[in-house]
Amino acid sequence: MPELPEVETVRRGLAARVVGRTIADVEVLHPRGVRRQPGGAAELVARTRGRTVTAAVRRGKYLWLTLGDGAADAPHEALLAHLGMSGQLLVQEPEEARRDVAEDLGGGPAEAFLAPPGERPADLTALRPPTLVRTVPATTAHLRVRLRFADGGQLWFVDQRTFGHLMAVDTVPTDDGAPGGQGSDAPVLPAPVAHIARDVLDPALDRPALVRRLRARRTEVKRALLDQSLVSGIGNIYADEALWRARLHGTRRTDRLRPGTVRELLDAAAHVMGEALAVGGTSFDALYVDVEGAAGYFARSLAVYGRAGRPCPRCGAPVRREEFMNRGSFSCPRCQRRPAAR
Repeated sequence: MPELPEVETVRRGLAARVVGRTIADVEVLHPRGVRRQPGGAAELVARTRGRTVTAAVRRGKYLWLTLGDGAADAPHEALLAHLGMSGQLLVQEPEEARRDVAEDLGGGPAEAFLAPPGERPADLTALRPPTLVRTVPATTAHLRVRLRFADGGQLWFVDQRTFGHLMAVDTVPTDDGAPGGQGSDAPVLPAPVAHIARDVLDPALDRPALVRRLRARRTEVKRALLDQSLVSGIGNIYADEALWRARLHGTRRTDRLRPGTVRELLDAAAHVMGEALAVGGTSFDALYVDVEGAAGYFARSLAVYGRAGRPCPRCGAPVRREEFMNRGSFSCPRCQRRPAAR
């Protein structure tokens, strides 16, 4: 499942490519893409058609587009997206959209150029993907929702495993009066994610309070890191990587950790996710891509996650895989000692 770095990478792409554009029409091509929308597809279409995207915002693993009508007031509605296991938000510019349709109808491979309108790069070898060129999707088989912009561009919600969804929802004030998430100064967020905590990269995070709450949970430290109501954005990948950096086993009890140890762990989580964000996140397959269809490159920098049997980068001991909360958990048996049973 995409975690904070992957979702933030998508958010930044949306901020650059769709903010300021007006939604002319919306097509819901599969009901599961809007299954959590009160009122169903008709309600989502009615609440988004004709609206202008004013910001792309993220909190934890959730992102949303705030919707406005040109007024300067704080946004009261948003198009909320949860990517689930395989959701993608892909921006298709007018030329790209035409090429995709032609390919679906039996055309050959096509390439989409992100150069200014009317300009076609003469030498493809001089281009550096994914910034300037990418290969367009070969099929729209997993296209669930299509937003058409007034200028001819499109935003596709593609989801192979159908665990993700879109919702047009009201926003509510944040409980601390701070911005709702990364990408906007407005102190609001979608009502369905009001319970989601701030993340370790959020400037508005009250870190001392988080340290106290985490130590008070009296649970395994990895379980606490995965609790999105405590601290958001951390999933299985970055929990394992942060724990490795902090030299903590995931089954250590939070109430037995010193405050300084918890601070070091949160710093480790912030650092590893910041590094992942710098290279577009972690992609193990084609299911996670940014809005241009490009993969992230942090998988090659992972220390323990997915590396069972390989040497720990710090001490050389073989990385161990264990089951935890019905998922694989990776750690170094030498650097991250399992706590003694009590």
